[in-house]
Amino acid sequence: MANSVEFELWAPYNPEAALVGDFLADQSIEMKKGDDGYFRISVDLEDGCYPYKFRVRSKSFFIEGDDWVEVIDPYAKEVDETAQMAIARIKDGNFIIDDYVWQHDQVDLPATNQLVIYEMLVQDFAPEETVKGAKDGQSGSFKSVTDKLDYLQSLGINALELMPVQSCPMEIGWGYNLRHYFALRSSYGKPSDLKRLIDECHARSISVILDIVLNHSESESPLTAIDYDYWYRRDPKDPDNSWGPEFDYEHYDDNYDRYPARDFMRDMVNFWITEYHFDGLRFDAVKQLDNAEFLSWIVDQAGIAAKPKPLFTAGEHIPEKPEISGLEGPVDSSWRVSFHYNFLDLIFQEQSGIELVKTLIDPTQQGFQGTSNVINYLISHDQDRLMAHLADANIFDEAAFKRAKFGAALVLTAMGIPMIWMGEEFGEYKHKTLEPAPLDWALLDNSENEGLLKYYQGLIALRKQNSALRSDNISVFHENGDDNVIGYLRWHEMGAQVAVIANCSDNYIADYSVSDLPQDGTWHEWTKNYDLEIKKGQVTLDLPEYEAQVLVWNPQ
Repeated sequence: MANSVEFELWAPYNPEAALVGDFLADQSIEMKKGDDGYFRISVDLEDGCYPYKFRVRSKSFFIEGDDWVEVIDPYAKEVDETAQMAIARIKDGNFIIDDYVWQHDQVDLPATNQLVIYEMLVQDFAPEETVKGAKDGQSGSFKSVTDKLDYLQSLGINALELMPVQSCPMEIGWGYNLRHYFALRSSYGKPSDLKRLIDECHARSISVILDIVLNHSESESPLTAIDYDYWYRRDPKDPDNSWGPEFDYEHYDDNYDRYPARDFMRDMVNFWITEYHFDGLRFDAVKQLDNAEFLSWIVDQAGIAAKPKPLFTAGEHIPEKPEISGLEGPVDSSWRVSFHYNFLDLIFQEQSGIELVKTLIDPTQQGFQGTSNVINYLISHDQDRLMAHLADANIFDEAAFKRAKFGAALVLTAMGIPMIWMGEEFGEYKHKTLEPAPLDWALLDNSENEGLLKYYQGLIALRKQNSALRSDNISVFHENGDDNVIGYLRWHEMGAQVAVIANCSDNYIADYSVSDLPQDGTWHEWTKNYDLEIKKGQVTLDLPEYEAQVLVWNPQ
């Protein structure tokens, strides 16, 4: 039985529009424009899937004479890029996404200061699906990620951050050039596949964060052809870092009492939160966005959509700007890219190891508020992998893995939320590329790679178990600039303590005496799994090059 279905298009200053589709008697039908600026048309349709698009007289400056253009619905929830059509799924006269039934919505998820984030590009994590343009015809999918969730659970991470999953050209790449903001990248799978991935993450108490782009769109996004100046700025705010048409969030339409670009992004963000149950958002290119007032507004709108669940938000501002996640800042936490660069300087001895470690472990020195307000990482998708940096410096094998473990110890014991870029935990080695670069899981057949993975697993478990490593408390109790040795303490008011003693040099130091440890008694050295006694604040240790000793206080 057919039901009346209404199609609509917001194009307030375009003179004409039509609906196009094979399900129409004449392939297209004129849409009627209302006083509210929407074009609408109702069509009787039975349950099923219907490819459609709009034909509209363009108001964009690069299209002459209000010529007709054909565009995909800017609000399309599913897109066939090959046919250049939106897909309408109709059931009982309503647009639907699917019939997925959520199973694990009531599971408790980690608090912000408990997060250990795993950044992932679905395309390269566990490739198995055939996709045109992908290396060897393979690409990752939501299903392939779901199949490896037990691996992520065994690693110990409790937050999965997905790089953009929305529809983009060519169906390969990082995904920051979004074309269709409400539709999934089809090579990754169906909406129900993403929902099952998120649901299964929740079953394992893993939060899921979506990386989204507010600053710009891809050049052939439908809005560019409908009415460019209504949605976008002509001139980029940051010409040296312009990646596509930039949305104009200052443009206010007096006639319709709205900020069109803001409303579009509010609808987009709310859709991904309500339809897919994401637990957090990471905002890309906040510096280029350069609009704290809008960012604060969109975060508030997203928080309302997420209720009664909390929503975690993070921003990428390069160079970093602690204010965006401060007391008055728009987001909860901020990416801290200087951790990456300072760690490279440390292991390549570009600067004093002692001073670099002080900065690495304590983000308050750079103006950040505390643990929940900063995200530390050795590498992200934006940088070459650590193993690639080391190889470029002719550092291989045991020496390379020693430095990798050193970095893991620092990032997982520093104040702040730690983030791991997929594959980092077992020594993935490829250089950064926009081309497909699937993880080399065969590396885990090597003892050194497997050992690095176990080291990460142990440190993550220690961080999750020990409240000292999730606190806002940190202090340096030992400094030796001559030998490049530093000792720092993490502690919690309820008594938990973790002391880290780091040799920041490439020299092995035997029988090194550390003084001023805060607590006499039995401590457990975590990296080598033995107990040691602290007397009068002193202990003697062997300190291998680029190694951190992690001492955990065992209260009697």
